[in-house]
Formats: sequence, structure tokens, C-alpha cells
Amino acid sequence: MKHISVTPFGRQAVTAGLLAARALPDEAALPRIDKWSLFNDLRTARLRFGLSDRDLSVLYALLTFLPAKVLEEAGDLVVFPSNAALSDRAHGMAESTLRRHLAVLVKAGLIWRQDSPNGKRYAARDRAGALVQAFGLDLRPLLLRATDIVSAAAEVMQATDHLHRAREALVLRMRDAAKLLAYGIEAGLPGDWAGLQARLLPLRAALRRKMDSDLVARLLGEAGDILQALRAMLDVTSEKTHGTAAHSERHHTNSNEDSYELEPCLETGRGGGQVAAVPDPKEISQMPSVPLVLVLKACPDILPYARSNLTQWRDLVVLASELRGMMGISASAWAEAQRFMGPETAAVAVVAMMQRIASISNPGGYLRALSGKAAAGGFSAGPMIMALLNSESARAA
Repeated sequence: MKHISVTPFGRQAVTAGLLAARALPDEAALPRIDKWSLFNDLRTARLRFGLSDRDLSVLYALLTFLPAKVLEEAGDLVVFPSNAALSDRAHGMAESTLRRHLAVLVKAGLIWRQDSPNGKRYAARDRAGALVQAFGLDLRPLLLRATDIVSAAAEVMQATDHLHRAREALVLRMRDAAKLLAYGIEAGLPGDWAGLQARLLPLRAALRRKMDSDLVARLLGEAGDILQALRAMLDVTSEKTHGTAAHSERHHTNSNEDSYELEPCLETGRGGGQVAAVPDPKEISQMPSVPLVLVLKACPDILPYARSNLTQWRDLVVLASELRGMMGISASAWAEAQRFMGPETAAVAVVAMMQRIASISNPGGYLRALSGKAAAGGFSAGPMIMALLNSESARAA
């Protein structure tokens, strides 16, 4: 009579953990899954199962002794290599170390021991050579826990991706803050620049360390507070220094206000006379990370086209809406930019493009590319404006 023993060979006693690992429920229909795909998922979620990279090396070696590529209930899932053979497959791992990692895999409930009467690993065969019973290490728990392993790997990858995006957003905010600080200090503007610089230093130091999601979220909030304080300081400065003299020579050469809609669109297959869709407020991002006064300083070429003093963000949005037709940007590309960036940030992108329109062959396609970055959370208007300011400073020098 065939009997599968659940107790270990030798002096090793039965433990509650051993019984719990063997108490995995037998599902009515077990999945049929590629063993290497499942191993890769387990490698991704190894910390969820309390495994180290060395534990996975031993499990990998065990899987190589399984002839079939697919794990399925009908297959032979017991492998019976000797310690010497298993050590050889594990790149020469010492047998004492090998036994320790096997114990971890058993404790994690990923393999079972099917010990023979004398504790050796071997297979019993009939006279025809067919396998009757195998004693060794049973890989069936991998099949039983396949759903949990795949699910845990998906959660880990999602969390990793979220952490990566959050870290990117943190870097963008810190870059904007650093450049705005540098501008304020170099321009000699009034404000507590040293205090904000001191608040930014710990954030820079934290970027050199490995951070979890909670720490990144906290630093994101701190960086946002610093940016908000910077914008407030620069806005106060702009209100004191911004006059109307710079706008006194503005003129509008086009007497037909809607004539720009008839301009040919540079985007293949897209007309310029479409009506822009109203963006969904839920999709609109936050306000630009640079103050309006810096945008106007970086983009002086837009001033002749303005019909009024550009003192508020909505004035810039109206101007950008008119400029985009003159630049050959379709209404749909403009609406898409507003949807993913927010109207104010989209306006900053358009006027920045207008400032360097001579070097942009396809403004519509360029704006759509920026919209794609914004949709992925990887776009900030700050670097565009600071680049224009730096190039203007370089030309002046």
C-alpha cells in the first residue's frame, strides 16, 4: 500500500509550522503553469514569502531536476537529487548551507519533504522501469500556491512602479525649487531665500538613500510646500516690479480675429478649424511651478500679440489659445494639452514653443509629445522656462 509520510526522517521533530505547510488545501482544479514564469514571479515577490536570493538559487536548482517545463497536477512533481548533485546545480554551494536553505523553503511552504524510510532521496521503479514512487523534495506546493505567487508579484510590481513615478515627481519638484532659488538669489530679489534653501538641503540628501513610498510621499509634500513658498515670494516681487511700460508698444497686426483658424495645420491629417473640447476638471493638473513674471521674462516674443496686460494666468491662457492657431497647432492638440497639463501649464508650454518657434518643425506634434509626458506624470513647465532664461542670459553675456 502506497503511503506518503508527512513526518521528517531522523531526529527532526514535527512542528506546528511543518503541519501548517502540509495543510495547504487541495483545490479541485489546479492551474497549469510554466515553471520558469512562476519562478520569475516568486523572485519578484520573494520578500513577501520571506526568501533570500540564496533560497531562490536552491529552488532554481531543484526546478532544473524537473524534466517537464510545465507544472501540472498530473505530472511527477517530486525530484530526488542527491545533495552532491543539488550542490553542483547550485554552483558549488556547501551541503550544510544547502540544507539550511532547503529548510527555509520548507518553512515557507514552497516545497515538501517526501522522506524515504532511510532518509535517502531515490525513486522506486517497477520491472518495466516505470516510476512507482519517488522520495525526495515535492514541488507540488508551488502549484498549490501559484495564484498567491502571481498575485503578490503583480502587487509588488505595481508598488514599484508607483514608487518610481513618485520619485520622478519629487525630482522634478526639487529641480524647479532649486532653479527658482538660484534665480531669486542671483537676481537679488527680496525674500527668505536662505531659509528655503536650508529646507531644501535635507530633501537633496534623502535622494541619495533608498526610500520607501511613505518617505517619498512625505518628501513630495515638503517639496510642494517649498515650491508654493517660492511662487508666493516671486509673485509678490512681480507685483511690485511689473509695470505696463513693457506692454505700451503692443499691437495686433491681424484685423480678423478668427483668421488664424484658417492657417494650415502642420500635423498630418488634422485640420486647424476644429472646436477645442472643454477639458475635464478632474484631469487638470496643478498650477505651473514657475511664476507668471518669469514666463513673461523668458518669452518676450509673445508680448506684441497680447491684447491686454498679462497680469493673470487666464490672460496667458487666452493668448496661448490664439497663438496655437498661428503656430499650426490643431484645436484637438491644444485641448489634449489642457486636459493632461491643465490650462495654465499648457499655456506656458505653447508660449515657450513660440519663443523658439524657428527651431521647431512640427509644433503640433511637439505639443502632443509634451502632453504624453504630462499624462505619464513626467512633465514640468519649469525646466522649459529656465532653459529659455539661461539661453537669454548667455546671449546677453
